[in-house]
Amino acid sequence: MGAEVAELVGQAAPYVSTAVSAYGAGVLSRAEDAAVDATANLGRRMLQLVWRRRDEQGQEELEAAVQDAAEDPDDEDAAAALRQQIKRTLRDDEELRAELANLLPSTTRTVTVTASGERAIAAQTINTAITGDNARLQP
Repeated sequence: MGAEVAELVGQAAPYVSTAVSAYGAGVLSRAEDAAVDATANLGRRMLQLVWRRRDEQGQEELEAAVQDAAEDPDDEDAAAALRQQIKRTLRDDEELRAELANLLPSTTRTVTVTASGERAIAAQTINTAITGDNARLQP
């Protein structure tokens, strides 16, 4: 489970960071802003999900971590402290892990396509392919 949480936090981190940069310390209480890009809005939704799952003390700790990260976006320690707050919440909440994972864009898988030989064609998906001399496409 620890590796799963770490991977999920790692995938969410760019969205959370963008949200904190775009919204600042108010990210936990702000509504979605059409002027802010989709990445920041997704990060805002993630942070708000985590915040709602915490008790009062946990919410205060998360707010403090967000405030620190917002005040100095280049501070790696502040970013790490924010990630740690998210991890603490995810460790004990399987339902939240699933919700967060569902928010993340699906990862693209790597596809390798190889063509071998004279006039060979390689494509992941193809509609029509014609090879050879004097080939004609019949409608």
